Amino acid sequence: MSQQTTSHENYYVPAQSKWPIVGTLALLTTVFGLGSWFNDLKAGRDEISGPIIFFVGALLIAYMMFGWFGAVVREGRAGLYSAQMDRSFRWGMSWFTFYEVMFFLAFFGVLFYIRYWVGPWLDGEGDKGVSAMLWPNFEYSWPLLNNPDPSVYPAPEGTISPWGLPLINTILLVTSSFTLTWAHHALLHGDRSGLKWGLALTVALGVLFTSVQAYEYAHAPFAFSGSLYGATFFMLTGFHGAHVTMGAIILTVMLVRSFRGHFTPDQHFGFEAAAWYWHFVDVVWIGLFVFVYVI
Repeated sequence: MSQQTTSHENYYVPAQSKWPIVGTLALLTTVFGLGSWFNDLKAGRDEISGPIIFFVGALLIAYMMFGWFGAVVREGRAGLYSAQMDRSFRWGMSWFTFYEVMFFLAFFGVLFYIRYWVGPWLDGEGDKGVSAMLWPNFEYSWPLLNNPDPSVYPAPEGTISPWGLPLINTILLVTSSFTLTWAHHALLHGDRSGLKWGLALTVALGVLFTSVQAYEYAHAPFAFSGSLYGATFFMLTGFHGAHVTMGAIILTVMLVRSFRGHFTPDQHFGFEAAAWYWHFVDVVWIGLFVFVYVI
């Protein structure tokens, strides 16, 4: 009787960790603080509790990410991960990207729903006297439903031209995808200098993009409150800006790791995951530029 042997692939199971519960509490604190902050702004209250809670939650998230990702980096460099773990990481990042796609599709859906269906219906077929939203390209009637005083909720004076700062930001972000791709190819070919320069340029372009957007916000001809146009504009571009900021931080960490000798042509999923995230942010911005600024 012949003896059959079966080889099994090792799969690393980490010890119990505090980071999941820390992350849960951090997210809860952040969202609660942000909600309180927005409610106070809506009600015209000058409260500081909402911003404080929000920033405490943000610091907790930073602490969680530093600790949890640091543990993953140490485990990976200790050789504890197998090919199956690598596949698990890739599936996890793929599902996270899918979640992000659904997140932004929801906001794009709100934009299209209001712009092309609800707005024209309220102003065209409904009673013009109760039109409760304003869009710069529509002849929405005044006053608003609940407050007839235009000084309280001013109508949008216009849109932001796509061929000024938004076009500059588009060029910056698309260029950053090319520099990141350059860094990735340099890593695959063992070019450490190209890897560092490509990452450094990508981070610099991301910071410049955020700075230009902040300047655009400061000079926008409309506000977050007072019209659904302003609300959808700032929600879409604001969440995207937050993603750019997070992506720039992640790529900065990748740059620091590169200087410390991390990543090889065969093992560099941490870098790949950061690149996936950045390219996704780039694609979302193309959609924003077309549907929010141009159309």
